[in-house]
Amino acid sequence: MCQRLVARFCVAVLAVLGAVGAAPPGAPPVEHWRVVLVAGDTAQPVFDNAVRAVSLWLVEHGVAKADIHRLTASASGRDPAVEPATLQRVLNRVADLQAGPGEGCFVFVTSHGGHEGGFYLSRRDEMLQPAALARALSRGCGSAPTVVVVSSCFSGGFAHGTMDAPNRIILTAARADRPSFGCTTGRTYTNYDACLLGALPHAATWRGVFSDVKNCIEQRERQENDLPSHPQASFGAAVRNLSVQF
Repeated sequence: MCQRLVARFCVAVLAVLGAVGAAPPGAPPVEHWRVVLVAGDTAQPVFDNAVRAVSLWLVEHGVAKADIHRLTASASGRDPAVEPATLQRVLNRVADLQAGPGEGCFVFVTSHGGHEGGFYLSRRDEMLQPAALARALSRGCGSAPTVVVVSSCFSGGFAHGTMDAPNRIILTAARADRPSFGCTTGRTYTNYDACLLGALPHAATWRGVFSDVKNCIEQRERQENDLPSHPQASFGAAVRNLSVQF
């Protein structure tokens, strides 16, 4: 009798230890994505180029054009599908995503960044800050799986603090005290955006995207003798293993 009780106790202990050591389950796949893409500056064409490329990639992978909202500093009014990237329009678009059950939010913003951590938009006196974006995400995405990519210098502040949430994955191009590179007229994309576009078709999860982009950036910066930008990321507990599936 005692031996049977001891055996059962050992089995129970082993089961608990196995559960503790097991990898967290993957988040359920998102069936439908709602998207906001922002090119915040027209000083170089690299930002508009990246937004166009990401938009095309999403459409090729099944995201409806009607669910992709593009905002750019170069909006001229000739294309009704593209809006001016003013601060209020960007925040309103994110807040209006209204993701429901089975849906997710994807937000990609690319521009210059300021030393204080903000993200420059079409009017140089306007900057997108982490706290304002976090509030808009809470309104538009709630607890839905949410992926945010902030591609700018000094963008690491978006990856931590007020932006943290269990349902959010946040990738940034640089640490809060470091620039990122490639914002020049002769380039098609910034270094970070080029590495992101190269990673998306191959990575299975967003953790994989971050790893591939980080390795790509480190290689480029060594080749070009740039100061390491140290891309940042945070992965909420509910989406830690979210797959790249559009």
